[in-house]
Amino acid sequence: MKGRYFKQQERQILEDIIQHRRTELGKNFLNQEIPETVLNRLIGAALAAPSVGFSQPWEFVIIRDLSIREQIKDCFEVENEKAKKIFRTKPSYDQFKLEGITNTPVNLAIFYKPSSNPILGQTSMDKSGPYSVCLAVENLWLMARAENIGVCWVSILDEEQVKQILNAPVENELVAYLCLGYVKEFTDRPQLE
Repeated sequence: MKGRYFKQQERQILEDIIQHRRTELGKNFLNQEIPETVLNRLIGAALAAPSVGFSQPWEFVIIRDLSIREQIKDCFEVENEKAKKIFRTKPSYDQFKLEGITNTPVNLAIFYKPSSNPILGQTSMDKSGPYSVCLAVENLWLMARAENIGVCWVSILDEEQVKQILNAPVENELVAYLCLGYVKEFTDRPQLE
């Protein structure tokens, strides 16, 4: 089976999507559901990501339940207070609000799921498994942008608490926690630039 070549117009569209990918913050999200077919396309894009040794070491947890998202937000609030102390000399830190956890219809927790068996290509570089998960995150993010869906990566979380809230297996590693939703408008420039 042969792969296909892409035309200039198609390559330009991909470049535009990459160049216009942004992190969207909570205040910009709309209260609008993401259709199941669209969410399936986003997950499908993530599943099509390359992975070392074709290991596909990812696990996606889709979180729609508001009570669970509120627990995650509580976890964020605790960690955010710690971060505020670290960044107290940077007043801009307080300006970034991550209400996306409860203001978006879908949150995704994306885990690295280690294998108990050796993986081809991962015997020397043990981080290639989690890095493969990052490729899945990028694929999902780019497809979300193509679908005009905003994404916010919440990294101010206690991994063990999130795993406990979601009943994730002990051996799994939280790689990304994403908030997904339609937005009022996409920002032109990265907000932290």
